Amino acid sequence: MAMKQIDLLQGTLDLLVLKTLSGGSLHGYRIAQRIQALSDEVLRIEEGSLYPALYRMEQKGLIESEWGISDNNRQAKFYKLTRKGRREMEAEAESWDRLSAAVVRVLKAIEQGA
Repeated sequence: MAMKQIDLLQGTLDLLVLKTLSGGSLHGYRIAQRIQALSDEVLRIEEGSLYPALYRMEQKGLIESEWGISDNNRQAKFYKLTRKGRREMEAEAESWDRLSAAVVRVLKAIEQGA
């Protein structure tokens, strides 16, 4: 049976990108690769979603960018987290943790006949 494509909740992509950048500066393609690898290939971030999100986060001051050379010797825009972005990431991660824990509680309660 094929794995169903999982659609990310609005705002989840931003959190994933911010958290990915908390480890250091990366270019867009590498951000998408890292999220895909860390999710065991479940989450695939398409360019049409990633780059508008990066632009939006840069406009909000959550990330900043500079041009550099990638591992394969190509010109690429590298993104890094700002202080504001780190605060946003921490707040959003905390909200996500609360939400996911609540969903798990509800699912388990229903399984147990509550």
